[in-house]
Order: sequence, then C-alpha cells, then structure tokens
Amino acid sequence: MLTDTHCHLYDEAFREDFPEVLARAREAGVTACVLPGIDRSCHDALLAVADALPDFAFPCIGLHPTSVGENWQEELDFVKTHLADRRWHAIGEIGLDAYWSKEFRKEQMRVLEEQVVLASRAGLPVIIHLRDATEDFLRVLEDLRGVDFRGVMHAWTGSYELYRRLLTLADFKFGIGGVVTFKNAGVAATVERMSLDDILLETDCPWLTPAPYRGKRNEPSYVRLVAEKVAQIKGLPLGEVAAATTSRARKLFQI
Repeated sequence: MLTDTHCHLYDEAFREDFPEVLARAREAGVTACVLPGIDRSCHDALLAVADALPDFAFPCIGLHPTSVGENWQEELDFVKTHLADRRWHAIGEIGLDAYWSKEFRKEQMRVLEEQVVLASRAGLPVIIHLRDATEDFLRVLEDLRGVDFRGVMHAWTGSYELYRRLLTLADFKFGIGGVVTFKNAGVAATVERMSLDDILLETDCPWLTPAPYRGKRNEPSYVRLVAEKVAQIKGLPLGEVAAATTSRARKLFQI
C-alpha cells in the first residue's frame, strides 16, 4: 500500500488517458492520492476528481505562493470562504517561492502566515511549498511561535541541518519525491540520515518525474519508484517503507 501525498491528478496533462493513469496507479499499489490546491483556477477540476474518486483522491484547498499577485486578497478570501464547504484534508499547497515569483515577497509571507493560522484553527495540516526563500520561511515560522500546527514540507531537497532545525520549529513531515532518484541527488544523503517516521512519499505529478522516466510526464504510479529508492538508501525492505509512510500519511491527512 502506497500513498502519493502530493498529486495534481486534476491537471490537464491527464485529460486524455485518465482511466489508464488511474489503473496503473492502483496496479502499482497506490491506494490514496492527496490533491493539493493551487488557486481558484483549478478548484472545480480538483473537486471533480475528488468527487469521482471519494476513497482514493483526497482534496485540499490553499493559495500557492506563485499565485499570490495583485489579486492576492481575493484569492485568499476564496480559501477562507470555501473552507467550510466540505471536508478538506489539508490547507495547501501554500508557502514561499522566490524562484518564480519575487515581486510579491511580503504578500507571500502574509498569505502564508494567515493560511497557517487558518489551518491551526481548523485542525488541518498544511502542505508547504518552499523554493529559494528559506530565510523568509524561517522568519515566518518564528512569527508563528505559539501557533499549534502540523504539516509536510513538500518536495523536500534540503540539507540534514535544515531538516533538524525545522523539526524544532513545527511538527513537520517531509515529502520525498522523484528528485531523490536523480543521479547525484544531494537529498539522498539527507534521506539516509532522516528518521523514516518523518518521511512521506509523493510524485508532484505531472512534474518532477523520477528516473528512469525523467523528462516525461509524471504520474501517481511512479511513487513506487520513489519508495524503492528510499528503501534502497535506508537499507530497508520496500514493504516496511510503504507501510510506514502510508501510516504516517493517513494519520496526518486523516484519510
């Protein structure tokens, strides 16, 4: 049993062969996929997949940092308004991104902080996207001291030292994806030292495809390749990695 804890299965990349993608996922042992939100534009498509697969695809809502722009307040209000619509499994993906979007740095920090507080009040975990903004993120976490929240650091590729520091600031798990399978991937050394209890598996499909399919479309079935690589790095049976990561995912996302 495997859980893909970060899967954009509602993306247009899957429109032409969705049934086949789903069949391959189930054949690979995937029993659940967590669907992170991005902004209003993907909301209906995300819910359509979640409603069609109620025991397989679990919806989340949130404002992605690269969607924080001139209309950030409207987008944030959308999240707040729809939070009571249904049972969500996380607020995310949220966070900071200075790689694709530097113009609205202060707004990103404010939006992140507000959504973490929302998640804390709602009893939901957060899914954190972080790229090229570590110092700003640490600053936000310091400002949030006293706020009780939990969540996952999505697409984790950070150092062991940063992993340890983040654990002192919040109750985080760390999503390991296709990057860990890349040749000379630095995160492999971090994974080797991490506790298995802190690791979740993800694809971020249709992006970040693992080897040997790098450069092609990613899909949920490839989370098995990530699990196999983590098992290899840590010298553990695949079944142990699958069981541990699925157990943690189901507990965190209440699925």
